[in-house]
Amino acid sequence: MQLFDAHCHLQDERLAGRLAEVLKRAERSGVRRMLCCGCHERNWDAVLALAQAHPEIVPSFGIHPWYLVGRTDGWLETLERFLLDQPSGVGEIGLDHAVTPRADEKQEAVFIAQLRLARRLKRPVSLHCRKAWERLREILIQEGGVGWGGLIHSYSGSAELVRPLEEMGLYISFSGAVTRSGNKRGHRALAAVSPERLLIETDSPDLPPAGAAGTVNEPANLALVASGVANILGRLPDWVAEQTFANASRLLAGIMKS
Repeated sequence: MQLFDAHCHLQDERLAGRLAEVLKRAERSGVRRMLCCGCHERNWDAVLALAQAHPEIVPSFGIHPWYLVGRTDGWLETLERFLLDQPSGVGEIGLDHAVTPRADEKQEAVFIAQLRLARRLKRPVSLHCRKAWERLREILIQEGGVGWGGLIHSYSGSAELVRPLEEMGLYISFSGAVTRSGNKRGHRALAAVSPERLLIETDSPDLPPAGAAGTVNEPANLALVASGVANILGRLPDWVAEQTFANASRLLAGIMKS
């Protein structure tokens, strides 16, 4: 069974000092590729170093809506330089209306700037959205969709929104959150996703799946996510692994090492 972790943060300090063991466990559990996403300028170098040292790690660079404070004046030029220096995606970027204090205008300006850069360079995007689904949809329509490719990570939107997002060019990725028995909204959304648009992720070191609750999450737990998704869909885990590996490989083909 081959697995592709479509969104994780291996540069996180909670994994520091034991990354070699984390990567070994991932390999033993069948994880062959991982999209590692930077969230602010201060950790882009760490993401780049990981990708250069480990060919199975696919890098992505962006400014997350939680980390708007502390941006340098030249942040967008720096981001473009990282993208041009290394085959890489743009993310984690997006909107978050659950964070306090709210800074919607700044979030949107930073998000749109990164989305336009990704479109110009034809780099896949990894999108974050919390409690801002309608506004995200409006911006994506305004910007002409994501025809060059992208994903919504750890999807928490409605089942009804899945098809419009797919039609705008997005893949839909589910984390361990969907494996929780009480997450009926997530289960309905999962069932609405087209097989060719389905992805799975760990969002390590956050969002451990059912069966690993209370632990620091890591890519090896993607096997539990695959099993949980399979159970919800009435499929075999091998089908989920094969389908999502093929989907992620297709989406990220332009930025992966052979």
